[in-house]
Amino acid sequence: MAKHETKNQRIGWLLFMLYLIALLHLMFFSEMEQRGIGVKAEYTYNLVPFREISRYIFYADKIGFRGVMLNLFGNIIGFMPFGFILPVISSRCRKHWYNAVIATYLLSYGIEMVQLVFRAGSCDVDDIILNTFGGFLGMLCFHVVQHYRICMHSRRKART
Repeated sequence: MAKHETKNQRIGWLLFMLYLIALLHLMFFSEMEQRGIGVKAEYTYNLVPFREISRYIFYADKIGFRGVMLNLFGNIIGFMPFGFILPVISSRCRKHWYNAVIATYLLSYGIEMVQLVFRAGSCDVDDIILNTFGGFLGMLCFHVVQHYRICMHSRRKART
């Protein structure tokens, strides 16, 4: 590790690695939602943006609450940690929000392509959209927390 790394960055790297391991397990080795290498006999994919998102919204009563929550919010919430941790470990992502969003997009795109090639789940452009949005929200949460920390530090300093 570099000498200039802070304690928070070291913890961030550890959390980042644990997150990636958990994400890869969930995406490719979990038996949840027909996942796993070669589980599906044929290739399943959606290349039309917002097709599945619309379907989950308009047919939520038929799909069921659990299905909607898993697909829509699961994709968003699942990538929020990625967007939150990136600015902790990367000054580029801390200074320029779009770097975190691009990194989230690339990770999501990579996962979807692996799912397509190895028939490990379904390749869906809507998952990329939702995952990227989740990464953006995570990065936004990081900046809110940082702003709060700076304000609290300033208040403590003003009292002394």
